[in-house]
Amino acid sequence: MIPDRPDNLVALREGAQLCAAVDLGTNSFHLLIARVGADGRIEVLAKEKENVRLGSGSGDMHLLTPEAMDRGIAALSRFRLLADAMEVSLTAVATSALREADNRGEFLARARNEAGVEINVISGVEEARLIHLGVLQAIPLFDEQIMVVDIGGGSTEFVVGQGQSIRSAHSTKLGAIRLTERFFGGGVVEGDAVEECRTYVRSFLVPTTRRIGEFGSFAAVGSSGTINTLARMIVAKRGGDPMAPTNGGSFTRAELDDIVKDIVKAKSPAERAKLAGLDDKRQDIIVGGALLLQGIFWELKIDEMVVSESALREGVLLDIVARQSEPSFHHLSDIRTDSVSRMAELYHEDIGHIQRATDLALQLFDQTASLHGFGLAERDLLEAAGMLHNVGLFISHAAHHKHSYYVIRHSDQLAGFTDAEIELMAQVARYHRKSAPKSSHEPFAALDASAKRQVRILAGILRIAIALDRTRQGGIHRLEVKISAKALKVIAHVGPTLDYSLEQYTVAQRVGLLSDSVGLPVSVKIRASAEPSDASVVDSP
Repeated sequence: MIPDRPDNLVALREGAQLCAAVDLGTNSFHLLIARVGADGRIEVLAKEKENVRLGSGSGDMHLLTPEAMDRGIAALSRFRLLADAMEVSLTAVATSALREADNRGEFLARARNEAGVEINVISGVEEARLIHLGVLQAIPLFDEQIMVVDIGGGSTEFVVGQGQSIRSAHSTKLGAIRLTERFFGGGVVEGDAVEECRTYVRSFLVPTTRRIGEFGSFAAVGSSGTINTLARMIVAKRGGDPMAPTNGGSFTRAELDDIVKDIVKAKSPAERAKLAGLDDKRQDIIVGGALLLQGIFWELKIDEMVVSESALREGVLLDIVARQSEPSFHHLSDIRTDSVSRMAELYHEDIGHIQRATDLALQLFDQTASLHGFGLAERDLLEAAGMLHNVGLFISHAAHHKHSYYVIRHSDQLAGFTDAEIELMAQVARYHRKSAPKSSHEPFAALDASAKRQVRILAGILRIAIALDRTRQGGIHRLEVKISAKALKVIAHVGPTLDYSLEQYTVAQRVGLLSDSVGLPVSVKIRASAEPSDASVVDSP
């Protein structure tokens, strides 16, 4: 049902922004439409939840069934109608089920074409970051070190942080649906399944919990449907109202152990239907989710957990506001900058060269804006690709551009970026040398026309910038661009005593990709100049 539109829906409260987020989980899809204030407060206008079971029956999450896709598209179509009625654009993020599905491309295309929803598939670490962001606005633990646990249908995210600083983020392939399908088919408990599940959970948890244990003491916070459901069941067992809000409440390890005994004692969903506080749509999957949370309590020696009703979708809303209120990658969010910087420092032996080449690439990008028409989003990707273009050297010098693509594409360190952004970033880095993008290259061929143009132009710019620091002297201090209807000319200013003949030769070999991409001859001349000065752009007819 579409809620009544507030009279002041268009004229938003001063400093607040109207946003809508869709969280496509393995078990449920959630829509949240809200006003987000400059102080991070969220005023909810509409909430919807659809029990889609996108990852159900998928063979360990590797294949979405036609029935699951149909349910998902129907839910997204309804969400789209509600958002349109309230005149707000949707930001949709997808987690474990789509992250792992081999046929996710089919679902993404259907969502775009049938429901009008563009989906961003996010990494497990990015999911953890956004969950942490959502929890912070709901739980008054900003000054304490916290450890957030979010149990989903296909994965569980862990975040250790204090304030807005994230110290550790991990994602494990453990979830309520995944465990149910492996050990409790149809939600039925048989034989030694409970103990086998506990052993399996522990084998997955130990590496993560050991790393988390290194950060010392923390306040434990739990989010997600599984944890909120268990909290309601515990409240009911205390004699309280299971329908009351759980946000800010808590439960102990002894209370969790007690409720888990009740859950596993009920051998079927029908028997579990008698347990107070249990959502009827979770009767089949609560066993796996409860055993998983109990395992986390045991491994991390948690005595008490605070419950947060805010999680991923609230984090997405806050992230939307943060992205739109900040001007560019340098300022966008510390987590994006920090994750790229950490990865660059980890893999690069000459960080100075990387930074100089990236700076030159950004100068060239800025001064050719009238040709490519790109904005801050593409500038951010160029900067990140520039800082990471040589990470493949860690594997091997031979074909290191291809290795760079692989390392960036499969890294779990790049927080703050969507899956699509990481793909483009990886491809720009991959084409910083050697072959230009070709239709025979499968990852490039899979991009749409707009993304292909982005990769070609950004990689073309990066090639020139890298060539201008070939000898790594760092003497080129500014670029000057002249654009006419007939040519794109770049003048690279260098100190008068430096020999840049090798750079001049190299850059002449590297201009072809940018020239082909913008449809103009490109020339680069290195010119000695006494003093650095501000770069300028000269556009002539």
